[in-house]
Amino acid sequence: MITKDVETGLRQLGRPVPIPASPEEALLETVPDPEPGLVYLVRFTCPEFTTLCPITGQPDFAHFVIDYVPNGRLIESKSLKLFLASFRNYRAFHEACTLLIARRLVEAAAPRWLRIGGYWYPRGGIPIDVFWQTGEPPAGLWLPDQGVPPYRGRI
Repeated sequence: MITKDVETGLRQLGRPVPIPASPEEALLETVPDPEPGLVYLVRFTCPEFTTLCPITGQPDFAHFVIDYVPNGRLIESKSLKLFLASFRNYRAFHEACTLLIARRLVEAAAPRWLRIGGYWYPRGGIPIDVFWQTGEPPAGLWLPDQGVPPYRGRI
């Protein structure tokens, strides 16, 4: 299940909903864009993302910054929160998690443009950052820096 239009009712907003058991089971919902003809940026920041190493089962942590330009639909934030939380017991490499999140968001909302920055905390002493975008940003878009400094360890 990917998206449920607001016209027929959101399933998660305004009611208690358990965290989905996996990202595949998570429902990403969308709502109508209030300014469908306007080019503007929406940013979601998730500084406390967790998942599991597919080999060791040890926890992995990341800071995600997701920027997108709507194309008629907005990603409903509670459904995004539940989707991201569904990775807590999911086993995958950093690259796979980052790209799965991006693909599901594109599938759910079909944005004009999307980019994701996955700033992963060190595993084995090496931080792994994963970046992806759908293409060039739209002309005239104000695109701020994602604001996450490179990993420097303890100072």
